[in-house]
Amino acid sequence: MSALLKVEGLEAFYGASQILHGVDLAVMGGEQVALIGRNGMGKTTLLRALLGLVPDRRGRLTFRGRDIVQAAPEAIARAGLALVPEGRGVFGSLSVTENLVMAAREGSEGRLTWTLPRIFELFPRLRARRNNGGHQLSGGEQQMLTIGRALMTNPDMILIDEATEGLAPLVAQDIWRTLAVIRGEGIATIVVDKDFCSLSRIADRMVLLSKGTVVFDGAPTALAAQPELLERHLGV
Repeated sequence: MSALLKVEGLEAFYGASQILHGVDLAVMGGEQVALIGRNGMGKTTLLRALLGLVPDRRGRLTFRGRDIVQAAPEAIARAGLALVPEGRGVFGSLSVTENLVMAAREGSEGRLTWTLPRIFELFPRLRARRNNGGHQLSGGEQQMLTIGRALMTNPDMILIDEATEGLAPLVAQDIWRTLAVIRGEGIATIVVDKDFCSLSRIADRMVLLSKGTVVFDGAPTALAAQPELLERHLGV
């Protein structure tokens, strides 16, 4: 089976600063991959590069068999790749419903699995606040809204940056349960978060970045069996 996403020798630059140094990565359809590493190691840059949000990127990048390394962000999004960004990016002046509906579209092959009623079923708190403005939501509710907005594009893959950062423990548990639902729907995900234990429980694979290069790519159990690697690159 061919990979849904295939990254080969990906380099990314911000001006004269090179952030990614020849990243190789493959993600299969429906696979959930945890992207981990200390701050400043290139995790967010990698997600942004996959979406075409880092203009100066080089290497080979294919999604659903299509070369997208030179594609514009809107074309990549239409191809079926969605982003839940760090900071959430909720439109504060729009209602919950408007934030969701504005993103709605069919997925590949006309798939329309995720609709407004389905999002409200997944996130009852959003249904209760459907007429509230985005600026009136708590941090956890904004994260639910941002995930819901990504799902409304009916994507083949979602990239989630800092899935539970700044959230109360009970709200974070809701987000982890949501990721399990997304996985059950066959949507591939790349998840960035600092909660190593929770990531280990949900992920099929762990990819560890250090200084813009992949230093580990394998099963969570294989990484847990290398405490020296964890200590060196995560301090775990």
